[in-house]
Amino acid sequence: MTATIDRPAGVLATLRRTPAPVRYLLGGVLVNQLGAFVQTFMVLYLVFRGFSAAQAGLAITAYSVGSVLGGLAGAELIHRIGPRATITAAMLGSATVLTVIPLLGRSALFVPLLPALLLAGLATQSYRPAAALLLSDLMPPDIRIMGFSMMRIALNLGGALSPLIAAALIQLDWNLLFWFDAATALTYAVLARSLLPDVRIDRQSPDPARAGARATYAVLLRDRRYLLFLASVAIGTVIYVQYTIALPLKISAAGHSTDLYSAVLVTSAIVLILCELKVTAYVSRWPGYVAATAGTALMGVAAASYGLAGTSAVALVASTVLLVFGIMINGPTMFAYPATFPGPVKARYISAHQTTFGLGMAIGPLFGVAAWTTLGDGIWWLCGGLAQVAAVCALLGMLPPRKANPHE
Repeated sequence: MTATIDRPAGVLATLRRTPAPVRYLLGGVLVNQLGAFVQTFMVLYLVFRGFSAAQAGLAITAYSVGSVLGGLAGAELIHRIGPRATITAAMLGSATVLTVIPLLGRSALFVPLLPALLLAGLATQSYRPAAALLLSDLMPPDIRIMGFSMMRIALNLGGALSPLIAAALIQLDWNLLFWFDAATALTYAVLARSLLPDVRIDRQSPDPARAGARATYAVLLRDRRYLLFLASVAIGTVIYVQYTIALPLKISAAGHSTDLYSAVLVTSAIVLILCELKVTAYVSRWPGYVAATAGTALMGVAAASYGLAGTSAVALVASTVLLVFGIMINGPTMFAYPATFPGPVKARYISAHQTTFGLGMAIGPLFGVAAWTTLGDGIWWLCGGLAQVAAVCALLGMLPPRKANPHE
């Protein structure tokens, strides 16, 4: 008898099979992302309010630190109150802090502004492990990677629309940025509490890793394969950030107007939104380690191609499209991978991934500015080489271990 291989469903079939709670979850992610203004516009807001550039940089650093800590806090909340309550509490906390921030928008209140921004970053990001856990539990296993692709599309779609909303709000009042952000967080909290299932982690699991956070993280730290995977995530995220940090610096140095950078951002958003599900439907047929390795290596080729592009606007846009395809190939698979671990440790493995991703997002701008200042276009060759290191880490981290040969 010939064995048959079940191939993953296509895009339309996947959308039809997506459970209603997952649709509510993704809708909440989209709504929340529409108001995600703090990290993008905080520096401009503070400069407008009379803060120095150094103070603005310190403020966004405080928010970034809070974002990294939020991933860890989210995992612990999941184990104590469940993912639905974690999302609700995180969004309520975010809405509260964001409402207060405009009241601290004076240079005399800079000191209390820093812990407020740290709390805003912590609350805003602590929902993500819970959302990833719910998605992994509610989505049928054979289309789980497609589910994570849909989550990324929700994030990207919100990220593409939010600057347009921000531009309109700024014309009326800068403070509306934070109040709108608070309103979207509150809306997500209400949606989560009303529409998402109350899934709980089994506290009676005999798995010793479930004994507590310390034991679970000890297991994680001994998991060399997963640490290699996290190394790939960290390096890949730093490289990904450069198309929002080093690329605009390159475009400016080449004498192009900001219109070219806007065109690059719009092009990347359109490609991601229109193509990611279709690409994922195809890539999800591959073993996970193949998708992760190939996509990360392609990101490196795209990064190096920025160095070859010179001042050509067409070449810069083409390099960005190549980078986006690398992200579409490896992104959904790598985001879904932590959800494949056993239930007792899954939340903290997801949290470790989210925290590492946040750390890469925080380090990326510092790396990009320093490398561009020191190396100029050499940053792209550096990123290209680092991406190949990340690809090897993904391969070694995600390649299934060999089964022992009983005859050896």
